[in-house]
Amino acid sequence: MPEAAVPPPLPLLAAASSPVAAALPRARRRQQQQRRGWRRPRGLLVWGALVAFFFVMNWWMFSRLQDPSARPHFRLRRHPPRAPATVNSSLLTLEEVSGAAKGKRAHRVMLTRLLALAGHALAEAETRPEPKDLWEEPINATMWRPCSDQRDWKASEGTNGYIMISANGGINQQRVAICNAVTISRLLNATLVIPKFLYSNVWLDKSQFGDIYQEDYFIKYLKSDIQIVKDLPVELQSLDLEAIGSLVNDTDVMKEAKPSLYVKKILPILLRNRVVHFIGFGNRLSFDPIPSDLQRLRCRCNFHALRFVHKIQETGAVLVERLHGRRASSSPLKDNLLGQFAIKSDPSANKSDASKYLAVHLRFEIDMVAYSLCYFGGGKDEEDELEAYRQIHFPVLSELKKTTKLPSAAFLRSEGKCPLAPEEAVLMLAAIGFKRSTKIYIAGAEIYGGKDRMAAISRLYPALVTKETLLSPSELEPFRNFSSQLAALDFIACAAADAFAMTDPGSQFSSLVQGYRMYYGGGDLPTIRPNKRRLASILVKNATIEWNEFESRVRKLIHQTKQVHERPVARSIFRHPRCSECMCRTEQ
Repeated sequence: MPEAAVPPPLPLLAAASSPVAAALPRARRRQQQQRRGWRRPRGLLVWGALVAFFFVMNWWMFSRLQDPSARPHFRLRRHPPRAPATVNSSLLTLEEVSGAAKGKRAHRVMLTRLLALAGHALAEAETRPEPKDLWEEPINATMWRPCSDQRDWKASEGTNGYIMISANGGINQQRVAICNAVTISRLLNATLVIPKFLYSNVWLDKSQFGDIYQEDYFIKYLKSDIQIVKDLPVELQSLDLEAIGSLVNDTDVMKEAKPSLYVKKILPILLRNRVVHFIGFGNRLSFDPIPSDLQRLRCRCNFHALRFVHKIQETGAVLVERLHGRRASSSPLKDNLLGQFAIKSDPSANKSDASKYLAVHLRFEIDMVAYSLCYFGGGKDEEDELEAYRQIHFPVLSELKKTTKLPSAAFLRSEGKCPLAPEEAVLMLAAIGFKRSTKIYIAGAEIYGGKDRMAAISRLYPALVTKETLLSPSELEPFRNFSSQLAALDFIACAAADAFAMTDPGSQFSSLVQGYRMYYGGGDLPTIRPNKRRLASILVKNATIEWNEFESRVRKLIHQTKQVHERPVARSIFRHPRCSECMCRTEQ
């Protein structure tokens, strides 16, 4: 550091106030003071004018986005702010989030500038053709076909005992747990008891296996693999499983444990007590290394053995028909999802006659928002509301915040750890070329912030629909208060869509939908999965980036994620079924 910048020691400070200083020419000191005095107000005036200008411009653009006449008429849960000062449905830039994390009041310079540019771009694009690859997968996607239904073994006898599981989480976590339990039953030569579902204070759904999946079909389809029964034998039902050491919790089996651990640790308990009950069992079996025949069984369970009950299939068929139109053609995917209710192909039907639609899974419910520890521009009201939710539903996370220094909201966003808000999602869709007239099916229950939060999407894409707008109250009534069954309807609508966009690649729902589309799509069902870290690095330039550059960078990002490749090592086969255990390659 230069000497002039070093604070003078106390003796020098004293010398500075000595009569030597008074000997300076008074006129010279007065001129210096006047110059400094004039600089301050002039600088303050310029700075104040700039701030006022940006404030007025942002207010004007944001007020246009909030135009009630442009909003769709469907019901979404609304979380109104407590004070007008916090009404805000856009994301802040990283600098603003960083300021908010330090307790400073955020400048309301939101993504409204990009949203306004998107509106102009969509208006201009209406007369131009869409990008050629928007509704298509790369050509080499057609080289893969489903084949996990093929078997080259005999059914296990299941003589070593009985496997019970009580799966936790929502329908998607439960589905993964079911197929892992099937695989463990085969590995240990055990008989599987139809799985039970634990009640969750997040999902608030009492549905059991038979309320969602066809039990008899499940048992019959897998009879060549394992033995399955609906109930534990009477002589074992009175056993105190905890007392005899047959209860196995998630803490007893590490996450993604290898098959060898089950043989070493679980098989002795099974042989001794004749029954083992897994509690939870979420993601408790590794993907690699695992014998290929067990991996194939996992695929067979997920893509073939689990069929929705007729009630869900019938209503799902109504959804798809109203989205695609009556002239929609049948497909292997629809046959699997809808069974006897799938629309049969009309010989005179032309595929172009069917209405195309894009499905978007907005994983922006309050549980996801609260768990992410991210900030979404709602000020202290938002922070207090989400913390109160965490204390009830994620108490461990709340306690961790008090004792551990966690990453800041700004850091989480820059690393792509935050769920995409509706504003970010709509900017992505506009940038990659979906026209304003595109029919968009929104999956996801109660969007945090409700219609206020959805204003950006509804203004840029007014043809929004949900299961609540497509189905009548009487058609929805059998599913009320059953979130897992409602999620099954969303699953069907998303899997059958002409294009599917996920906003959180880590979401179990989006992962399962993506895998289903890969497995049954025949290379005709593209999935849009953004790299959130790279997208965040683009969105942070909201204040300066021009639309052409934004559009170009987002399209390049999405194009790279649509490339076809085999399942990476240790990645989920439910999400990446393009591998020799699940699918077979065909020669072009």
